Amino acid sequence: MKLVRYGRNGHEKPGLIDAEGRLRDLSGTLHDIDQGTLSPQGLRTLARIRPESLPLVRGKPRLGVPFTGIGKFVGVGLNYRDHAKEAGMPIPAEPILFMKATTCISGPSDPIVLPRGSVKSDWEVELGIVIGSAARYVPVEKALNFVAGYCVVNDVSEREYQLERGTQWDKGKGCDTFGPIGPWLVTRDEVKDPQALQLWLELNGQRVQNGSTGTMIFGCAELVSYISRFMTLLPGDVITTGTPPGVGTGMKPPRYLKAGDTLRLGIDGLGVQEQRVIRRDD
Repeated sequence: MKLVRYGRNGHEKPGLIDAEGRLRDLSGTLHDIDQGTLSPQGLRTLARIRPESLPLVRGKPRLGVPFTGIGKFVGVGLNYRDHAKEAGMPIPAEPILFMKATTCISGPSDPIVLPRGSVKSDWEVELGIVIGSAARYVPVEKALNFVAGYCVVNDVSEREYQLERGTQWDKGKGCDTFGPIGPWLVTRDEVKDPQALQLWLELNGQRVQNGSTGTMIFGCAELVSYISRFMTLLPGDVITTGTPPGVGTGMKPPRYLKAGDTLRLGIDGLGVQEQRVIRRDD
């Protein structure tokens, strides 16, 4: 299933995308796409619904974050060798973890707002893992059983805040609007191999990132297992798994986001995001 939430910010309704790519309304069936919906039982219940029985949604409403109840937004740094190389950093021996503030989360086509004083805001197309069952010390071979599905994430990052103001990455990762998620949550059964997905990003119509999840240093199962050793993962938690090369900080000379830029990014089978960059005036 491709699950979505649509409508004005803060007033989204649940929906799904049918086999013909049409938006169907789920609000007559469930109140929202939340932690209960993402549980194995919740997904089994949804799977019994015939999409053609649901009302079609007319027009092209705004798509919001495709699920609620995100308690943790866990980032993984330098998880593609070529990206680590372009960043001038060593290949990690273990996953590098950081947290993105949940207040940074926004819809897949909402504007990216440059924070006050930003001079090095950057883009990162990433595969997001969405947890469906509580995970504690899970073995690698069973780790994907704890996953509800996958989504597109843009791990927007302010590099000066991240790298030049101490050793904590979080301050460059959690600014408002720096975590677009969606457009869809694609359930695990529709993603046969999360390590065989193409991902890409375009800046102002120019393709700057091209990659494959097959080149991750640490794959999805290994990440879920590893992170579950250090914190309990709960339904709705998101792990964003790292980005391939082609970010602005790796260009020569570096290229950072400015007001008026547009981003378009996507992953095979998981949909496409589009964002316009604006600058905060207040």
